[in-house]
Amino acid sequence: MHKTLIVTNDFPPRPGGIQAFVHNMAVRQPTGSIVVYASTWRDGSEVAKFDAEQPFPVIRDRTRMMVPTPRVTRRAAEILRAEGCDSVWFGAAAPLGLMAPALRRAGAGRLLGMTHGHEAAWAQLPGSRQLLRRIGAGTDTLTYLGEYTRSRIAAAVGPEAAARMVQLPPGVDEQTFRPDSGGAVIRARLGLTDRPVVVCVSRLVPRKGQDTLIAALPQILRQVPDAVLLIVGGGPYQGELEKLAEAKGVSASVRFTGAVPWSELPAHYGAGDVFAMPCRTRRGGLDVEGLGIVYLEASATGLPVIAGDSGGAPDAVLEGETGYVVPGGSPAAVAERTVTLLQDPELRRTMGEAGRRWVERSWRWDLLAGRLTALLAAD
Repeated sequence: MHKTLIVTNDFPPRPGGIQAFVHNMAVRQPTGSIVVYASTWRDGSEVAKFDAEQPFPVIRDRTRMMVPTPRVTRRAAEILRAEGCDSVWFGAAAPLGLMAPALRRAGAGRLLGMTHGHEAAWAQLPGSRQLLRRIGAGTDTLTYLGEYTRSRIAAAVGPEAAARMVQLPPGVDEQTFRPDSGGAVIRARLGLTDRPVVVCVSRLVPRKGQDTLIAALPQILRQVPDAVLLIVGGGPYQGELEKLAEAKGVSASVRFTGAVPWSELPAHYGAGDVFAMPCRTRRGGLDVEGLGIVYLEASATGLPVIAGDSGGAPDAVLEGETGYVVPGGSPAAVAERTVTLLQDPELRRTMGEAGRRWVERSWRWDLLAGRLTALLAAD
């Protein structure tokens, strides 16, 4: 059996999309085939408890953020040899993929680096472009989320490495995110049983577009007066969003849940009639959406989706079939599509069902994890 060493800063219990991506892929690999070398996190007892529950060894570095220093590289090589690993999987190619040549010398026959949104941002800057080129040359395969990230990373790593790139997006647990996920319970708890609900599930940061949703709400309410915007998630932008809702005169029609337990997340999706996250690109292309797994989780739950046009977000929507893509900074466009969906139950049902079928056909974790297994074992 092939045995793989995962080298990553992005691993639970630290929260985040890449962390969930790497972990979900790891637990679906063949038994006995995975060893993890990861950074630690702020709560040592939580880390120890989490690690003990995993079906593979987890070896923690003493730092909270590993970088490819000589010490970290030596430690990774020691673990590779001690555990008998013959392949290496970098949870995020940048920057830890810079260790690839040293780990190949230590005995790794196969080196794979996952790329995400931040590698696409690295590709925009001259200095980091050179580092990406080195990572591409040192690894056998770089994965990419979708066409947006592929095109930008490929331009940075050069034609030879680009030809070896393979698409590997995160998946969706279609058994967890499903139409009967418990949305009625959340609606009742929040007093929203009889109201049309637009739900947004995401961390509260400017790029995600919750402010655009709030700015669109006056126009939505003129046509759907009892609509409510349910904003699910925590983050540093909440105070600004609350002030914006007050300034727009829509505070009574916006509900903030704050962070919710992961176990309740599917039900919060299910509380909506429409899912909307009009993300937008910021900082000259350096702050961009890599894919947007939330759109696919919403689709698995049976909701039509409205996505922003930032980065790879459109890759998670079949335009006009599972939802719509709108300019992320346009409240008018968001309002128009939202009203269309809220006023047409049959359209919502058709799009929700199409989204569910698409997830079952193309985005299930088991399908994508099998693709990774084959990549790690390739000669």
